[in-house]
Amino acid sequence: MSLPATSKPNPKTESRAAEDLSLLRLYLLRAGYLFMALGLAVTRWPLLIGHDASWALMDGVVVCMLVAQSLLFFLGVRYPVKLIPVLLFEMTWKVIWLSTVALPLWLAGELNNATASVAINCSLVVIVLLILPWPYLVRQYVTRRGDRWLPDSR
Repeated sequence: MSLPATSKPNPKTESRAAEDLSLLRLYLLRAGYLFMALGLAVTRWPLLIGHDASWALMDGVVVCMLVAQSLLFFLGVRYPVKLIPVLLFEMTWKVIWLSTVALPLWLAGELNNATASVAINCSLVVIVLLILPWPYLVRQYVTRRGDRWLPDSR
């Protein structure tokens, strides 16, 4: 069974996405990916490599997820546009956590040292907010027509 012509990948339109962004923007994205990848590699990979069986459940989950995320960030250095959804995920969870967990605790004067430490680390999301190509994202994910839901009627 062959795929309809409209579902075949089109290299011209796939490479067009990267052409929509300036070379400077691509390098900013690459620098952001590299910064986050190296930061996680330095801080989380040693925890994974040298761990013992006594990890608490969520500690192990968090370390494994962050190591996986760092690998995707390294891939983002090569494919900065294609990996933008990883940056969107990074930005979204951090903004949600900061606004629903850290901010209310801070406003109530109940922010403990552990939560403050996480909040400081999460505040680095500012880097992601600065490097994301917002006009491009609006064009790609808001105003652009979505992928089709039904088979081609041809």
